[in-house]
Parts: sequence; structure tokens; C-alpha cells
Amino acid sequence: MSTTENRPSDDGMADFGYSQSLDRSIGKFASFAAGISYISILTGTFQLFYFGYAFGGPAYWWSWPLVFAGQIMVALCFAELAGRYPVAGSVYNWSKRLASPMTAWLAGWMMFTASVVTLTAVVLAYQGTLPLIWDGFQLVGDGTGETDFAVSAVIWGAILVAFTTTINALGVKLMARINSAGVFIELIAAVLLVVLLAVNIVNPPTVLFDTQGLGEGTDLGYFGAFLVAALASAYVMYGFDTASSLGEETVDPRRTAPTAILRAVIASFVIGGLILLFAILAAPDLSAPEISEVGGLQFIVLTVLGGPLGIALLISIVIAVTVCALAVHTAAIRLMFAMARDNALPAGARLAKIDPKRKTPVVPAVLIGVAAVLILVVNIGSPQIFTAVTSVAIIMIYIAYLLVTVPMLRKRLKGEWPGPGAGTDGYFSLGRWGLPVNIIAVVWGTGMAINLAWPREDVYGAGVLSFIAPIFIGAVILIGLAWYLARGRHQTGTLPEHMAKNLEQAP
Repeated sequence: MSTTENRPSDDGMADFGYSQSLDRSIGKFASFAAGISYISILTGTFQLFYFGYAFGGPAYWWSWPLVFAGQIMVALCFAELAGRYPVAGSVYNWSKRLASPMTAWLAGWMMFTASVVTLTAVVLAYQGTLPLIWDGFQLVGDGTGETDFAVSAVIWGAILVAFTTTINALGVKLMARINSAGVFIELIAAVLLVVLLAVNIVNPPTVLFDTQGLGEGTDLGYFGAFLVAALASAYVMYGFDTASSLGEETVDPRRTAPTAILRAVIASFVIGGLILLFAILAAPDLSAPEISEVGGLQFIVLTVLGGPLGIALLISIVIAVTVCALAVHTAAIRLMFAMARDNALPAGARLAKIDPKRKTPVVPAVLIGVAAVLILVVNIGSPQIFTAVTSVAIIMIYIAYLLVTVPMLRKRLKGEWPGPGAGTDGYFSLGRWGLPVNIIAVVWGTGMAINLAWPREDVYGAGVLSFIAPIFIGAVILIGLAWYLARGRHQTGTLPEHMAKNLEQAP
């Protein structure tokens, strides 16, 4: 049985076989901010509201609590893991301790690939808000040309990626300060927005059951339409594991990370849900076509609030997008570093090299930034393909989560998790609720991954594009496993320069 006296040091990495090479300087709020900025209430809700509304009408709102109910189960499982393994590249390192080496590598590979594409998708959100603040922010044409929107979006996206790359290369302290300040502003703006929309309500609560006739004439009726609309909420509420991925840089991570994960999910659910709820109730005309188009929520805010106040809130959205991109980039860097430190990626030693002055992996920051910009360029000529690939990236994250929760459930059923001392060592534990929570997390994750991947012309496009999910995911798995089976599995192991000193000295 574990005790306070004999449990591993919170600030040491030797228990995981690693030396402490990153800068441990992140406090409780910064850890919470990392999780909530990745989810990003204002970024996700404002970027995707139109999608959910277009497919589900006002009744789409119910997908928000539904997705939360499933994701909080996953978050609870992750919180339990975060208390025991607060190590960089959370999903990869958790799976490594719960499953086979190949499963762990695949979890990390899929999460990393998806994270790079997710970064690209997030930075495109600048274009959806900046031109509404000032016409001059439309960098190409007047926005009405065939490629005006896409080209301007790519330019703004590249500028933001350059910013996140620079900040991450300069060190975690600066990143944490900017991220925390941005989240603080985002939370204040979000709460203010909730209040302002609430005092401008013009519709009765019954409109939340209005389906606007969507789904009529189809096999599944509105249920089928709702499943598509629910994707908008599923696209937002993930990335809460970021707080633990920064565990090596967090003070007292075994206690801080679990709390940060749960607080990030709950805060996002409450505030984001209220924004969506009151926006629908405050919209003067729920049949306005602008609501179902890109920038639909921005349209409601400007219509209801208007003037300087509406513009100020849009500026807050830009800040939210900025810190969201920063958090996504940071998480991708930590995942790449964690895998490279285990020599589980090509050129592992180079990728895992820590800048001695800034105490951060600079090469991953730059490579991820370059990759994101290259992917951005695809949006200019083939925006529909990019949208489809972005959607698939979210599926890959859900699958990566399953590569943690499924092995965790298997160990629970065998009585091997959470092990002796759980619940008495002072760290987060689900206790007797662990098994039912874990089962729901697996069932939920499986169901949502299938829903996300289901071939739909309205989501992915016609023809072969409707099957892009299995095609793209299959290609990522085959390419990754081809390298892993041919070379990776033969070289994987902690690099000597990152190995704990006591292990280096062992015979």
C-alpha cells in the first residue's frame, strides 16, 4: 500500500525512466489554462455553430450536453491516469503503460498527425472573424471573389502559425504567460457574452425543440440530422489531456493535472453551453439564412449587441483563437518530443534535443509550424478536401483516445488497474466508479468515432470524398506501421541523454 512517505516524488522523472530536462514552471492556473485554451470555448463555438445549426436547427443545442456526458467519462479516465503518469505526450505515454508497444506507438502517431492538422484548422478561424471587425482585414479582394476568402484565410493562418512557432521556440514560461492571459480574457469575455445575450432573450425555451423540418423525408428522420449536427459539438470538446501533456513542466503535476483536466471540461461545457443556449434564444429571426452560414454565431452577436460592444467581443474571439492555436501547437510539440525521446520517430535524437538556454524542444516547434503552413496551402485550391481531412483528424483523436480507454478497461477487468494503493495514496482515483465510467467512455468513444466517420456527402463531399475517413485514416495507419514494423520497433528505447541517471549507472 502506498503512503505519503514512500510515494514517488512529484517533481522527479526517474520513476518513469527519464531525466528532468524540461522547465518545470507551470502553476495551477496555467495548467488549467492549457486545457481550456485547447478546447477553447469561443473558438470552437463561433467556428462551428453554423454547422450544427444548419443540420439540426435550434434543437441542435441538445448535442452539447450529450457530447459533454460522453467526454466527461473519458476525462475522468484521463484524470486518473494523469495522477499517476504526468508525462509529456500524455496519450502516447499512457497507452505505453496500459497496452503493447505497437498500440502505444499507434496512439501517439495518430494523435500527433491529427494535432498538426487540427492546428491548421484552428488558425483558419481568424478569417471567420477578423474581416467582421474591420474590412481591411480581408487581405485579398473584397471577400466576394471565388478564392478571396480562402487565400486570405491561408495568409492569416500562416501569420498565426509563425507566431505560435516563435513563442513555443522561446520557452514554456513565455507560452504559459501568454496562454494564461489569453484564457483569462477569454473567460471574462465569455461570461460577459452569456450575460448580455441572456438579457436580450426574445424567444421562448420551446424553440430548443424546433427542428425546422430538417431530416424530413429521410430514413432516420430528425435523428439522422441530429447525428450530423452533433459533430459540431464533438469537434469542440476534446484536447483536455493537454494539461497532463505539460506534466513534466508543471509544479506538483500529480495533483494539478487531474484537477485541471476536469475543470477545463466542466468550465467549457457550462460557459459554452450557455453561449449557445442564449444565442439561440436571443436571435431575432431563427430562420435567417446567415445563421446557417460560416460566421453564423458572429452574425447573431452583431445583430443582438451591435456597435462597439459587439466588435469588442469579436476581438475577444480573435484572442481565443490565438491562444487555442498556441495550445494545440504546444501539445503537438510535447507529443513529438515524447515519442522522439523514446527514439520512436525518425531522427529521434535531433527531435528530442532540448535547447539548453530555453529548456524547450525547438526543432519540433519549427517542423510542426512548417507542416501546418504546407497543409494550409491545400485550402486555396481545394477547400472541400481540406474540410474533409480536418474532420477526419478529429476522428483520429477520438481513436487515439480509444487506444487509451480500451486497454485501461481491459486491465480493470483483469484486476490490474488501478492497482494497490489507489485511493489511499492521495492522488485522483475513481474508486468503485472506475469500471462503469470506463465502460461508458469506451462505448461513447466507439459510437462517436463511427458517427464522425460515417460517409456523408453533406459533410465530406460527393463521390470518393464521402469515404475519405477510412481512406485517410487507413493511409496514416499503413504509412506509420510500415515504418514502425520495418525499423521503429527495433530501435525504440529511451535515448541515453534522456535516461534517468540511476538507470544510466545501473549495470
